[in-house]
Amino acid sequence: MARLRIGSRGSQLALWQAHHISALLRERGHEVELEIIKTTGDKITDVALAKVGTKGMFTKEIEEALADGGIDLAVHSLKDLPTELSPGFEIAAITARENPRDVFCSRKYKGIEDLPQGARVGTSSLRRQAQLKAVRPDLDIHPLRGNVDTRLRKLEAGEYDAIILAAAGLNRLGKTELIRQVISSEIMCPAAGQGALGIEIRAGDVITRQHLLFLDDAAARASTTCERALLNRLGGGCQVPIGAFAEVRNGRLHLEAIVADPDGSKVLRESRDGTDPVQLGESVGETLLQRGGDAILEAVYGQGIAVPQQP
Repeated sequence: MARLRIGSRGSQLALWQAHHISALLRERGHEVELEIIKTTGDKITDVALAKVGTKGMFTKEIEEALADGGIDLAVHSLKDLPTELSPGFEIAAITARENPRDVFCSRKYKGIEDLPQGARVGTSSLRRQAQLKAVRPDLDIHPLRGNVDTRLRKLEAGEYDAIILAAAGLNRLGKTELIRQVISSEIMCPAAGQGALGIEIRAGDVITRQHLLFLDDAAARASTTCERALLNRLGGGCQVPIGAFAEVRNGRLHLEAIVADPDGSKVLRESRDGTDPVQLGESVGETLLQRGGDAILEAVYGQGIAVPQQP
């Protein structure tokens, strides 16, 4: 069978994801090598992501290795991939999705509603911040960077009363001890693509695409394609206060989406059913823009909070 070289970031979660895909490929008889690549996002650890403003900050160096032929495929958290890939690349597979929701982690408190007035909560996501502020405007939101272990360690050390993380990463790493609440999508709409892995290859690499075909999950591809179409229509990256959550219900796609002011003062919500993932995502995105999402996003970009159009 084929010899396949996988490119991945070096974080604990990224390596789990790469090893997971490696194991599935080896089961098919492939020989697999892993190449660890440091990205811009890995190098900048002391600034909130929303203020960095670098397009493709977790993908650029990996794509360069793909283009140069140093690797054959890249394993990404799908939410890190720009909604419009650079020319010369394609997503060969989107894997079956882990739980896409966000979770509330704390040593002392059972959930968002149990936090005392003015409690210190850690997150570097404007999307999470905005939705938290919408339900609890009194909370003191502070930036939280670093890998999963670093974030959990800061929580254990008492730097925060609670932190918000993606369920998928904690489930994959088996670090679920401090999860106190899985936050419903009605309270905190997830990021587009959250919980899914995207396997990126060089465009037109038919042989590698064929090898990866078995990894592609139809439901995950439909739902994340819909979410990414919405994100693309809104011109937003993963650090803009936009949430999108699609799932297949009775053979149709159901999409929930939000655009929010970072301070939580305004949260626009829209939900709709459809059969065409791209059409559904774009139409819901257009509705949100017309309802005032354009003004919210223009203000966010204007403040320099989230400069890039893409992650």
